[in-house]
Amino acid sequence: MKALVYDGPRRVSVKDVPDARVERPTDVLVKITATNICGSDLHMYEGRTDFDTGRIFGHENLGEVIAVGSGVDRVRVGDLVCLPFNVSCGFCRNCEKGLTAFCLSTNPDPRMAGAAYGFAGMGPWEGGQAELLRVPYGDHNCLVLPEEAREKQTDYVMLSDIFPTGWHSTELARVQPGDTVVIYGAGPVGCMAALSATLKSAGKIMVVDRHPDRLALVEQIGAIPVDDSQGSPVDRVLEETGGLGADCGCECVGYQAHDPQGNEHPNLTLNNLVQSVKATGTIGVVGIFVPQDPGSPDTLYKEGEVAFDYGMFWMKGQGMGTGQCNVKAYNRQLCTLIEAGKAEPSWIVSHELTLDQASDGYEHFDARDNGWTKVVLHPDGSR
Repeated sequence: MKALVYDGPRRVSVKDVPDARVERPTDVLVKITATNICGSDLHMYEGRTDFDTGRIFGHENLGEVIAVGSGVDRVRVGDLVCLPFNVSCGFCRNCEKGLTAFCLSTNPDPRMAGAAYGFAGMGPWEGGQAELLRVPYGDHNCLVLPEEAREKQTDYVMLSDIFPTGWHSTELARVQPGDTVVIYGAGPVGCMAALSATLKSAGKIMVVDRHPDRLALVEQIGAIPVDDSQGSPVDRVLEETGGLGADCGCECVGYQAHDPQGNEHPNLTLNNLVQSVKATGTIGVVGIFVPQDPGSPDTLYKEGEVAFDYGMFWMKGQGMGTGQCNVKAYNRQLCTLIEAGKAEPSWIVSHELTLDQASDGYEHFDARDNGWTKVVLHPDGSR
């Protein structure tokens, strides 16, 4: 099969690799028809992680089932399915609690809980930026999609990660109807956080970024764009909230946050959120932070530590929720919202490419080139 292979920092190429196949009775084999380039892929693409050369990227995947193992009962050949980026078993202690992002059995590293397709440190599972993908525990991991999804794949593929992750940030932040919400980051996840806050009937939503094309996207759904290159985002949030601060905030950037001058500060958005959110407010952090980052320009963060404004955080009595999204906790209900016409997450998609065009897609998306907001690949050549 053809697959997008990591060749080293900022180098990917399409190569012929051994076909993915059913290896265990509970496996499902999927022909991938839509797979996204995620901002999380860029950490690996840039060489900031220990992703091995020769491995396949791709954790946001959708496709048609073409084979099932003898132990699969529910999923059928011909089903169109969306796969959570979390590779989970469904039966360990954490999975039984719905914490599928922290599965205890799918990552062989005893120091880690949780696994994902094509992701550094998240187990041996190959990614889906390829023609075929092996899905373990298929009955558990496959979300069988409605028939209309065949014509709306760019909406439904968002159920694999960024739509649930955006929703997760608002859950961690405890967004309630009428709340004022500030979201740091207008990338795909930040856009999904804004959409999720809108679906939860937040009263006012502010999104902080500096890329005009991305700020224009959130403005389309009624959010207030805050350009931090034009002034202090904290001051703007306080101005919009009568000096009180937002009721809650979402961190959708992660450890590679940059100031408007281009300098990297892993603590930037965290400390801005402490200042932007009111006393007793809540912060949800879904932007990625890692235990070690040897490539960081910040001495502390080389060991995964940040200079966090904990004193102010404590004095304000704020709360914080963190961690990767348990996609299965949300993907079925969000699927229903898409089917009912209540949500259209594909509004952020800027480019649909073939697998052979993936290298160019990575280059433009990594450079944050104007207009490159979300890239969907179609390994089956359907686009």
